[in-house]
Formats: sequence, structure tokens, C-alpha cells
Amino acid sequence: MDDKDRQIIRALQRNGRATNLEIAAEVNLSPSPCLRRIRLLEDSGAIQGYRAVVDQRAYGLPVTVFIRIRLERHGAETVAHFESRIRALDEVLECHLMTGPADYLLRVIVAGLDAYEDFIRNRIHPIGGIASIDSSFVYGTVKNTGEFPLVG
Repeated sequence: MDDKDRQIIRALQRNGRATNLEIAAEVNLSPSPCLRRIRLLEDSGAIQGYRAVVDQRAYGLPVTVFIRIRLERHGAETVAHFESRIRALDEVLECHLMTGPADYLLRVIVAGLDAYEDFIRNRIHPIGGIASIDSSFVYGTVKNTGEFPLVG
């Protein structure tokens, strides 16, 4: 991936609905080479897809919670079971395997505190094999971007 590919990706991260002509103009390429580069980035998996960025409050899920989870055991079967169950939970937008005191960090969105309690009691606890759950509620967001920094 070269600098021109990165410029194209940044342009698409800013506006995934931009036309090829708009992107080509922004990155100073003619349309045909720009479209060819976009297709190559898509085919290589560097561009994994396109999606709408939605206001979660307007959608009805205003509460964001970061949840740190530590497993009781770290055997392959326990880990595979936990990860497969987490992948099936719609409320979990992200799940990261971590270093430090927690094994996983989840980003979860819910409608409110009652929905969060229900999520923990009826979706997380039944997974089993969890040693601890530590939650932090977001009460404000300082920065939220999907645009990668420049490399180099």
C-alpha cells in the first residue's frame, strides 16, 4: 500500500458515499486509475466494507458501556466458548483480547440501566467461566473518528 492508496482510504473514511470522481479529484488522480486502486484495495481486503455511521441516541441506544471481563480459566475450549457466545450478542459492538488484568474489553450499547442489567444477568452471566466483570459507563465522548492517521 502506498501513500496514494492511503489518501484514497482516508477520503473514503471521511465520506464513504463519495463518488469516484470526487475521490479522484481529492487525491489528485484521474478517475480510471482511482477506481482501479479502489477495486484493488477492496479485492485485497484492505477495504473491508462500507457502512453508515449512525447516532446511537437517535437510534434508541444512548448508553455506552466498556466492560472488562476476566475468565476463570484460559484453556482453548473455555476461550472458544466465550468468544463464540460474545460474537452472537448484538449489544456487543466490539470485543478485544487484552493484556493486563482483564482478558477482554467489550464496547456495549444499550437503551438504559435496566437494559444493561438485563444484558449482564441474562446474556453475559449464562456464558459461564467468567471470573470478573468490571463496567465503566460513558457519560461523554471527546473524540470519535473512523479516520486513520497518516503513516510516515
